[in-house]
Amino acid sequence: MLWIVRRATDRDKPGLNDGAGSKSPSHQRRLADSRYTGSTPYHWGRIFGLADLKKSIVITGASSGLGAGMAREFAARGYDLGLCARRTERLEALRDELTQAHGGRVELLALDVNDHPRVFTVFREFQQRFGTLDRVIVNAGVGEGRRLGTGHFELNKRTAETNYVAALAQVEAAMEIFREQKRGHLVLISSMSAMRGLPRHLTNYAATKAALAHLGEGLRAELLGSQIKVSTLYPGYIRTEMNEGAKKLPFEVSEAVGSRALAHAIEREPATACVPGWPWTLLGLLMRVLPLRVVAKLN
Repeated sequence: MLWIVRRATDRDKPGLNDGAGSKSPSHQRRLADSRYTGSTPYHWGRIFGLADLKKSIVITGASSGLGAGMAREFAARGYDLGLCARRTERLEALRDELTQAHGGRVELLALDVNDHPRVFTVFREFQQRFGTLDRVIVNAGVGEGRRLGTGHFELNKRTAETNYVAALAQVEAAMEIFREQKRGHLVLISSMSAMRGLPRHLTNYAATKAALAHLGEGLRAELLGSQIKVSTLYPGYIRTEMNEGAKKLPFEVSEAVGSRALAHAIEREPATACVPGWPWTLLGLLMRVLPLRVVAKLN
C-alpha cells in the first residue's frame, strides 16, 4: 500500500491538523490512499486531519462550457484549482461562485492558448503558486469548421491551430513540469468525432481531435510504468455554449451532467474513456468497425 506524504504549506487552514495524532498510522495511511485515488471526498480528509494531501488541478479554457463545469465538480471535491482562459471577467465570476460555495483555493491567470510562450509562463506560475501541479486538463478548444475547398481556409486553420498546435504547447508545458516532479496526471479532452474521419464541416475538427488522441497515446506508450499518467477522454454530445445553436443531438446530455461524468472519469485516471460511458463506449466501438459509408450517414 502506498503511503502518500506531502509537506504542509502555509496555505493550509489553521486547525485542520489538530488531533491527527489520535489516529493510528495505518488508519491515516488508508485515508491517504483513498484521497489520492479520488475514492474518498475531501471533507473526510478535513475531519481526519489530512488537508495537506490536497491536490492541485490546472484547467485551460475554464471560463465557460465543460471547463467551467469541471471546475465546479473539482471544487466540490476539494481540489486547489488553477483556472485560465481569455475571458478573465468570466473567470473572476466563476472564482467568486466556487469560493462562496466551497471555500477552496482558486487561482486565476489570463491565457490565450494560441500565445504559445504564454502557455509555458502560465503553467510555471501555477506550479509556483501551488508548489506542485498534480493534474493538467487540456480542455481549451473551438468547434468551428467548414467544408474543405469552399473558401474557408483561414477559419479551418484557426481551428487546427487552437485544437492541436495550441494543445501541443499545453502538453509540452505540462510535461516539462511532470518530468521534473516525476509524477502528474495529464488529461486530454478529445471528442467522439476523433474515432473516424467525418464528412462536411466536421472533417477538419475531427482530424484535430484525432491528432490530439494520437499524441496522448504516444505519450502513454513512452510513460508506461511511470508515475506520470496520461488520459484521453472522448466526450459525446454535451450541450454547451459552444453548440447552443445546434439542433437537438442524439443522446445529448446537459453541461452539468456531462461535466460530472468527465470529472468522474478523470478521477479514475483511465488511459481512455468515452463520456458519458453509455451509450458512447458502445458507439465508439461501432464507429471504428462500421463501413465508412455508414459512418458518413450517421454524421
